[in-house]
Amino acid sequence: MPTRPAPSRPELIEHLVRTRIAGDVATPRENNLAHYRELANGNRYFWFGLELGDRWSDEQDVLSVMSERCGVDGDPRFRRGQDTIDPELTVAALDRAAAVLRGAAAERRRVLVATGHPGGLLDMHARVAAGLRAAGCELVAVPFGLTADEGVVAQLAGVAMHERGASLWHTHSPAPMAEILRALPEEGEELPGLVVADHGWAGYAAQHGIETIGFADSNDPALFLAEAEGTLAVCVPLDDHVANPRYYEPMTAYLLDSAGLT
Repeated sequence: MPTRPAPSRPELIEHLVRTRIAGDVATPRENNLAHYRELANGNRYFWFGLELGDRWSDEQDVLSVMSERCGVDGDPRFRRGQDTIDPELTVAALDRAAAVLRGAAAERRRVLVATGHPGGLLDMHARVAAGLRAAGCELVAVPFGLTADEGVVAQLAGVAMHERGASLWHTHSPAPMAEILRALPEEGEELPGLVVADHGWAGYAAQHGIETIGFADSNDPALFLAEAEGTLAVCVPLDDHVANPRYYEPMTAYLLDSAGLT
């Protein structure tokens, strides 16, 4: 498929709002707050492989970070209805992610790219992997035979994913990334110097000291908290499963162009 030309910043912001990748997103306020509450109450499913301790046990503290870094409404009295992702924050995070990618390419680092959202973000991650490979980075090859969460750890187009029953699965679990990082040293392979991922794939890698770029939705606060604490390098706010996966193409083109990977 031909590479889509990179949009300008104003063009990208307009596109993000029109396609609801940002702006008035599909995730309702009730769902956002419910997830913030679960994380604050210590439900590790929402921690994405991070060790948050009791530092985020106040739901209001979580909401404050999500307002600052994702753009949801910061008013705790707003409990139901339309919530938002600030497209300016999305593009600013893409710019920060591009700087990290540019540095990784200059240093020709080992990179692992992974997604727990193959239905929405696979093409974006695959294009990032291809751009890094073309720039001279070594993409980590996932060892064969790894299993996690009643499935296997697969790799397609340079992107690690969870496969179960011959299907690629949406997963928040950190277990697949944990299996990769456990297996690489056992096979005499170095750990990656950079991870580009989402969900528990990103959280587990960041928690274990690997520079990580993450992508997260407004109802997935863990990666934003990790960025606020300095555990995660960058967290890009976006709706991670819009109606048409091709809607992410202009955003991907902007990221790659900004990183010098086109």
